[in-house]
Amino acid sequence: PQQIQFADDMQEFTKFPTKTGRRSLSRSISQSSTDSYSSAASYTDSSDDEVSPREKQQTNSKGSSNFCVKNIKQAEFGRREIEIAEQDMSALISLRKRAQGEKPLAGAKIVGCTHITAQTAVLIETLCALGAQCRWSACNIYSTQNEVAAALAEAGVAVFAWKGESEDDFWWCIDRCVNVDGWQANMILDDGGDLTHWVYKKYPSVFKKIRGIVEESVTGVHRLYQLSKAGKLCVPAMNVNDSVTKQKFDNLYCCRESILDGLKRTTDVMFGGKQVVVCGYGEVGKGCCAALKALGAIVYVTEIDPICALQACMDGFRVVKLSEVIRQVDVVITCTGNKNVVTREHLDRMKNSCIVCNMGHSNTEIDVTSLRTPELTWERVRSQVDHVIWPDGKRVVLLAEGRLLNLSCSTVPTFVLSITATTQALALIELYNAPEGRYKQDVYLLPKKMDEYVASLHLPTFDAHLTELTDDQAKYLGLNKNGPFKPNYY
Repeated sequence: PQQIQFADDMQEFTKFPTKTGRRSLSRSISQSSTDSYSSAASYTDSSDDEVSPREKQQTNSKGSSNFCVKNIKQAEFGRREIEIAEQDMSALISLRKRAQGEKPLAGAKIVGCTHITAQTAVLIETLCALGAQCRWSACNIYSTQNEVAAALAEAGVAVFAWKGESEDDFWWCIDRCVNVDGWQANMILDDGGDLTHWVYKKYPSVFKKIRGIVEESVTGVHRLYQLSKAGKLCVPAMNVNDSVTKQKFDNLYCCRESILDGLKRTTDVMFGGKQVVVCGYGEVGKGCCAALKALGAIVYVTEIDPICALQACMDGFRVVKLSEVIRQVDVVITCTGNKNVVTREHLDRMKNSCIVCNMGHSNTEIDVTSLRTPELTWERVRSQVDHVIWPDGKRVVLLAEGRLLNLSCSTVPTFVLSITATTQALALIELYNAPEGRYKQDVYLLPKKMDEYVASLHLPTFDAHLTELTDDQAKYLGLNKNGPFKPNYY
């Protein structure tokens, strides 16, 4: 079989600029992103029975009990969900078919902490097909699809996750993935940084065997740069979040479609004429604003960054301070990656029936803790929908307790997750197979050549035909005919 061409041996991944002004590094390394949690497409809710999965004795059809899921009997339903996802993840399946002969991950022992959904399952099973052994937990207490976790357990993956975990369950599941006799992880795939944090905190000796970390979230990347800045990053790390194939696809297009899905499923709200404020105009904010504007909503944007603010203005949105519009808006959406963006003061001033939700990875953006006081009444009206009622009868509609809306209350588009998953798989392959010394103890970006390879794998879905440069045109532009076509900073 024809071998896949990855970055040539001398090519280093481009180091991400680490100027202090580039990003805020203030988020606490130890802060749990049970901060972050999340899928709604489960056949069963977490409240189906009162017995914790930790107290159940379950085995799969092969007699293995090396997992902890809600109900192993749901595996058949989960397998169907995975098969549906595979139909729209053709590029990842293509990568699986091209590379499974040469097994580029043979000997890799990957411990992962991501959302456990049908789409992630396709990635996990691809890694296994390429030779890896995997142990997996959830990065989010609400996002696990129980039947998908059961299907993975039935297939032999050591998965520890269920929808509706407690904080203690969350860390217990991560610990069960890392702390196991006779099995030593040599790669980490993380989403949010909690797994990496747990290994640093509890099992630092594990890093002696780890060849690299692949991280895909803004939150987790913040944490990696904190470690790097403090001189505590002791293995190479791949910042997948800032890859073009993550930022400009998953963050933008995924959120453009899933924001409406999450809001509609939970509240049945009609957006025409509604006043909405979106906090943050990064890629996630851009996607949310575009979707809301298309349905006729009046959209305001808050921003700290003058460049993003100017982009919002040029796209036709009013840029305001939250305090200026908080009394009049019908919906408040946060997507900044920051903390305390919506404070108790803001919540006190909101009008009756205002909907409040978060599209960022962590639940730190809305100050939900300030609402858990005796004078306020919490009323659960639907799964993941709470009415918080003030003494005068005013109620605010809080979704997913301030956690990640789309993965908590709906689903996300399979195709766009194929792009991110393919990027993650290539990053793992590259880090695992890199000769010693190519990567230092630093944070790296994928080279554009690999980003472009991921994009090219997805073009056949649209029957898209690329134009090829002539020799003369390539010379005129100063490019190789086969790419990369974008500079590293793009």
